[in-house]
Amino acid sequence: MALLAIDTTGSDCSVALRVAGQPDLCRSDPIGRGHAEYLAPMIAGMLDEAGLQAAQLTRIGVMTGPGSFAGSRVGVAFARGLALATGAQAVGIGNLAVLARAAGISGPLAVLHDAKRGDIVVQVWQGGAAMSAELLPVSEVAARILELAGETGHMTGSGAGLIDLPQFTDLATTAIDLTALLDLTERADAAQAPPLPFYARPPDAKLPGGRQP
Repeated sequence: MALLAIDTTGSDCSVALRVAGQPDLCRSDPIGRGHAEYLAPMIAGMLDEAGLQAAQLTRIGVMTGPGSFAGSRVGVAFARGLALATGAQAVGIGNLAVLARAAGISGPLAVLHDAKRGDIVVQVWQGGAAMSAELLPVSEVAARILELAGETGHMTGSGAGLIDLPQFTDLATTAIDLTALLDLTERADAAQAPPLPFYARPPDAKLPGGRQP
């Protein structure tokens, strides 16, 4: 088993490697922009450190979003291209799922992503099972969490600080846990986890005639 995990959905460029019998290798560099140019040499360096060839990878997990529109596309495109070149299996892992796993909460958990423009992506987890993610105005989020999760629980993610819900404990976690990403990469059902970007909302850009790209 040799698993590679990639996250380019935020300002960091992050990769992680899990090889049977070896400690996990994790690296996250705060580069801001330029993920497309930075990612390949970063992965090559990690493979060299592990004494591994790219052709030995068995599965590649890539963060699909929500997050940066361009960053999500970069990571997914790279993972799919590398999988095609090496024969590895590519799977897509949502940011909200990684935050939920890292939280380690079995009771009600609301994972909230700040989608900007006054909106939040909300996903509620109960006993490890996820409800559908929703894009909601900030003003509607608290009521929706109470409706789905009950009167008490936990919150996490970049949008948690925007919600006034005192009976829910804010775990104050926004960073991606690469160990959690590797865990989900290893356990993902490939048939249910295609490597496709998950956008909070459709892109603003339109092709001639008003078509979406």
